Amino acid sequence: MLVYTARRLAVAIPVLLAASVLVFLMVDLSGDPLADMRLAQPPPSEEAIAAAEARYYLDRSTPERYWLWMTGIGGNGDIGLLQGEFGPSVRGGAFDIGEQLASGISVTLRLVSAALVFALGLAVISGVVSAMRQYSKLDYTLTFIGFLALAMPTFWLGALIREGGLVFNRSTGTSFFFTIGANSARVGNMTNWEYFLDSAGHLVLPTVTLMLTSYAAWSRYQRTSMLEVLNSDYVRLARSKGVRNSVVVRRHALRTALIPLVTVATIGFVGIIEGVVITETIFQWRGLGYFFIEAVRAQDAFALMSWLMLSGTLVVVANLIADILYGVLDPRIRYE
Repeated sequence: MLVYTARRLAVAIPVLLAASVLVFLMVDLSGDPLADMRLAQPPPSEEAIAAAEARYYLDRSTPERYWLWMTGIGGNGDIGLLQGEFGPSVRGGAFDIGEQLASGISVTLRLVSAALVFALGLAVISGVVSAMRQYSKLDYTLTFIGFLALAMPTFWLGALIREGGLVFNRSTGTSFFFTIGANSARVGNMTNWEYFLDSAGHLVLPTVTLMLTSYAAWSRYQRTSMLEVLNSDYVRLARSKGVRNSVVVRRHALRTALIPLVTVATIGFVGIIEGVVITETIFQWRGLGYFFIEAVRAQDAFALMSWLMLSGTLVVVANLIADILYGVLDPRIRYE
């Protein structure tokens, strides 16, 4: 298993390197970070423009800028991913890209982790129950809920759930469902228990938004995979030997049926990261989604590249975890 993991890690390194090249080229070709400055009235002097170009390394060639962005060698000490420096921001020296990313990812991972855990848990339970009771009323009900959630766009579903939370709060005279921000403004004056309840209240609605669309697709895959496994020869053999049905499902069928779901959930992790941008905008969370939107508005090239590189790294890591889980679920895979 250690050799298998090391081999997958070795494959991930060139993938990340190729991703860094694509990220840099896409952002570099998307526009001029100093466009607003050049069009300002009254127009800035040529000396000011030249100083800004030197500040953001726009006076260098494209290969040289990529080398600076990755290594920082030849820069001013404010750039170099391998050194933990993400580059200067067009929003001024007071805006530290690394600090803002660290703050944003701590907020976003709280939301994504909760959505991922609940979506996977509900998808597995729903898929197994539907497969065990195929064509029953419960199966049709779960299928209807899944397709209904799958058909709803994230932006519309998020707005609908947010309004539902507001209506619930008004009708009950409570503030159980928070619809703005990740925490209350008075968080500094709370006890640990009050902070936990406040965070949970802010987490409910955006988590449900992100969870529903992922759960809908994953539950269908789990149902289909479970049906195929339940009709396989080795499952029929276990039942013919008198093994209890619950043991057959839990120890023999479920483990094999989880392999396709691991693949789908890993790919779906990308969708969750994309959905975070919309969800955080609707619920006004200052996470990675907020960071991305503000970077686009400010045409902050280095901030955009940092966000895209971080997102790409998370996707590669998720696929690496999926590869390792394949080997855990099915030992035949790691010996290929």
